[in-house]
Amino acid sequence: MKDLDTTGYEVVCVSPRNHMVFTPLLASTCVGTLEFRSVAEPLARIQPAVSKSPGSYFLLARCTAVDPDAHTIDCETVTEGEKDALKPWKFKVAYDKLVFACGAEASTFGIRGVTDHAIFLREVHHAQEIRRKLLLNLMLSDVPGISEEEKRRLLHCVVVGGGPTGVEFSGELSDFIIRDVKQRYSHVKDYIHVTLIEANEILSSFDVRLRQYATNQLIKSGVRLVRGIVKDVQSNKLILDNGEEVPYGLLVWSTGVGASSFVKSLPFPKSPGGRIGVDEWLRVPSVRDVFAIGDCSGFLESTGKDVLPALAQVAERQGKYLARLLNHIMKAGGGHANCEINVDLGPAFVYKHLGSMATVGRYKALVDLRQSKESRGISLAGFVSWFIWRSAYLTRVISWRNRLYVAINWLTTLLFGRDISRI
Repeated sequence: MKDLDTTGYEVVCVSPRNHMVFTPLLASTCVGTLEFRSVAEPLARIQPAVSKSPGSYFLLARCTAVDPDAHTIDCETVTEGEKDALKPWKFKVAYDKLVFACGAEASTFGIRGVTDHAIFLREVHHAQEIRRKLLLNLMLSDVPGISEEEKRRLLHCVVVGGGPTGVEFSGELSDFIIRDVKQRYSHVKDYIHVTLIEANEILSSFDVRLRQYATNQLIKSGVRLVRGIVKDVQSNKLILDNGEEVPYGLLVWSTGVGASSFVKSLPFPKSPGGRIGVDEWLRVPSVRDVFAIGDCSGFLESTGKDVLPALAQVAERQGKYLARLLNHIMKAGGGHANCEINVDLGPAFVYKHLGSMATVGRYKALVDLRQSKESRGISLAGFVSWFIWRSAYLTRVISWRNRLYVAINWLTTLLFGRDISRI
């Protein structure tokens, strides 16, 4: 949206939220290291045309179906359960070019109780819910008459999934406990602890040396690492495959993502994993004028390319490439529906992995700059990596406004500690 040429295109964005979330820093908002607005970028700032140009709009709705022959999509307004709001309103939107960038949804692997009792860390409202639950449990555990067993359950934070999100949240949480909870909730400081459950290796995509460093750092900061598979989730405990019962007061689920039910319902060929299948130019080949990028898309097997990982850097690179491609098509006279047949599309999309980063607690992080698991490259751990991690993410935040917010939040946390108000 940011790079589209609005002198030639009218941009209509259909989305159930009016902002973009900078997900790599979302874990930091749960414990008060960053404020929520620091990781949310309003769409009107990303592409001002949606609030200024006569033919461009932002529509607070979700797409429910697509008619490629008529070049229309079916939409339904989103009110998120607000009281006295308009009932969901259905409408159609016509298009010349259609881009699916609707992401993915958290994988629950069909485990009973996950959707009802666990909190996913994918949206700002998830981070807000985690923060409120964490602080509520801290205050409830201080109430007279609470049994020792119940106090330990309330203050047991369980994270399922040892990928970057799960590890970073565990690191942030342990740092919050060491630096803030033990000072301001001294009565319960010996009861609160964090458990990270992973079926295989934590940070499996990282170099083996970095994985071992992350394991040592997490254990040193008080995180209990458990290797196991969750079989059932109940309101106050989960059950592992070996029969062990793990009581919890807060359960955060971060086991990766998969294709959403909406993506599965679309009448397009699918790539391995159920994503929308695309060719080398990110087009959906079975229909005209339809493209897909990000976590909802994947290369078709016929292209001979592997499905790219569900990472922010993949989606960002695809977004920039597709904006340039659409601008090129428009300038060549193919901007209208069914008009790009003879337009030379130029070079296909090629993804080059820039590396992976993750923080594992206070002033410690991992930086893995290898192209893949098998290739050689630079891998760092420790304070230098933490400085690189913060510097890199500060430059990737979209606007200067949010970069300033993030920098000020980090400085405030360093000087005064985290805010523990339950608002």
